[in-house]
Amino acid sequence: MNEKFFALPKEKQNTIINAGYRVFSQNSYKKSPMSEIAGEAGISKSLLFHYFHNKKELYLFLWDNCAKLTIKYLTEYKCYEQTDLFEMMYRGMKAKIRIMNQYPNMGSFVIKAFYERDADISSAIQDSFKSYKALKADKILESIDTTQFAEGIDVKMMYREMYLASEGYLWEMQRNGAVDVEKMEKDFTEMLNFWKKLYLRKEVKNERN
Repeated sequence: MNEKFFALPKEKQNTIINAGYRVFSQNSYKKSPMSEIAGEAGISKSLLFHYFHNKKELYLFLWDNCAKLTIKYLTEYKCYEQTDLFEMMYRGMKAKIRIMNQYPNMGSFVIKAFYERDADISSAIQDSFKSYKALKADKILESIDTTQFAEGIDVKMMYREMYLASEGYLWEMQRNGAVDVEKMEKDFTEMLNFWKKLYLRKEVKNERN
């Protein structure tokens, strides 16, 4: 990637990034024209190729940017520092809402990219996903205080269930258009309270009531 892209003002970088997320999220990789991305970003097609040598380079940059942004904001919201899984997930939700406000089509792009079957990029996407997933899962599971959960709970299975439900909820809200922060926080708090009733030890529930 041409370093001149990073020399652009941050606002202009984000305009190009968001244009890429929108176009790629609505089309397959092959059917996403660079000219449309350039037009939405307010630059010429030749200038876009000046910043990114080809479509594959732009696509993989956008994918990698998703992971880096997610880790950045989860770190800022101190998600990885929490020992309480439910507090960690609440902070994670707030971090992801912030991302959705700045990059409205990023979540749609991630889903589209994950299931992309174009041979030119699919293997790179899957390899990248596995490496980031392993890194994130390790951080989360290392820090969780498992003594708070009821006896016999499979923590990995429980976390996977809650994670998928949370991601599905965020995905549904994103598809509906504008992000309603107040509603999302209310709904997610209710989800967390439901999971606490299911998974916390009785003594811990009593302490928190």
